[in-house]
Amino acid sequence: MAAEAARSIAAKEREMKDHNLVPEHTGLLASKGVRYDKRPVKAADGAPVAGLYDAWITLDNQAQFNSYTTGMVKDVILAFRAASTARDVVAVVFTGAGDKAFCTGGNTKEYAEYYAGNPQEYRGYMRLFNDMVSAILACDKPVICRVNGMRVGGGQEIGMACDFSVAQDLARFGQAGPKHGSAPIGGATDFLPVVIGVERAMVAGVLCEPFSAHEAYFMGMLADIVPALKVDGKFIANPVVETSRLADDHGRLIFGKPKSGDALKAGREILKRGVVDLSLLDEKVEALCTKLLYTFPDCTTKTIEELRKPKLEAWNRNKENSRAWLALNMMTEARAGFRAFNEGTKDTGREVDFIALRRALAANERWDDELTDSIMPGAAQERALVAGLPSADQAASSKP
Repeated sequence: MAAEAARSIAAKEREMKDHNLVPEHTGLLASKGVRYDKRPVKAADGAPVAGLYDAWITLDNQAQFNSYTTGMVKDVILAFRAASTARDVVAVVFTGAGDKAFCTGGNTKEYAEYYAGNPQEYRGYMRLFNDMVSAILACDKPVICRVNGMRVGGGQEIGMACDFSVAQDLARFGQAGPKHGSAPIGGATDFLPVVIGVERAMVAGVLCEPFSAHEAYFMGMLADIVPALKVDGKFIANPVVETSRLADDHGRLIFGKPKSGDALKAGREILKRGVVDLSLLDEKVEALCTKLLYTFPDCTTKTIEELRKPKLEAWNRNKENSRAWLALNMMTEARAGFRAFNEGTKDTGREVDFIALRRALAANERWDDELTDSIMPGAAQERALVAGLPSADQAASSKP
């Protein structure tokens, strides 16, 4: 009887349809920048559950802070599709390799050297990017963003597309659009107002000022945070941000804000003495997966689908117009911004000369190669040298 039952089960398994876009036995992913693996989900007692897994999708481009290339975007789409259709997967964990960055967005080297000035190609790329965000939002399993480090720019956008976010508290968050020649319309302008409110979204999206994990947690962007810095064998909170007070003497919120003066100096010294350990982050993510294990799967999926609707409605309403605008912007500001970031250095900076650009546009100068070259990092110093005048840095240092 046992043998007959085993044959019956095997026959049913053979009858199962493969709903993946690419059969898993072909290796699934083509690039080296994305990893897809299934790890046993843990029961409430901590023991691995036989036959049930969490799918881990890991961005692995550490040399460029896990920024995604065109090939990586394709693989993320395939990985989410595989995790979504896998019958034995309970939840999806989306993360980055190492402890420096979850993701810093699109690969600026690829943007600057291939897509800049090439709008028709960037439009094709943005079709893939849109499909990546949609793959996250359409996943049939709960998606947890394991924020192992910086989550900025497009990395912030794909992170906010996830259902849950759990971060180590040294991580930083933020947008980069208007500072680097783009607009954060790959999801940030859709998701930020829903997640943190319109006014805070305006500050984050327009000013592009980074904020800490503690601020993100306080604003409601994160489900949880855990310490990652270990000093003398003990975990401590991020020492360079304020965590002991909610408000200053004037009632202004300061929780999670960067420390200053001697307090910042002392915090940096503590950072140097410590080591980064993400074991608590893994424990917290695994604990969340365990909680999801003890729910009805279809009821969970339906609940998540309903709760995704505010983000989905904004995303689906805007993504195609955004794609068209971003493609055309590669002829002007994006072309300049991505070049500046790619060509700039620590000494010259990685931003264009915003004042020179605004003056040129006010004078009705055309967007051409000459204008773009004139606002690159270091251009102001070069003009000063040619004219025999002190640079801005020199002039500032000569003031009493």
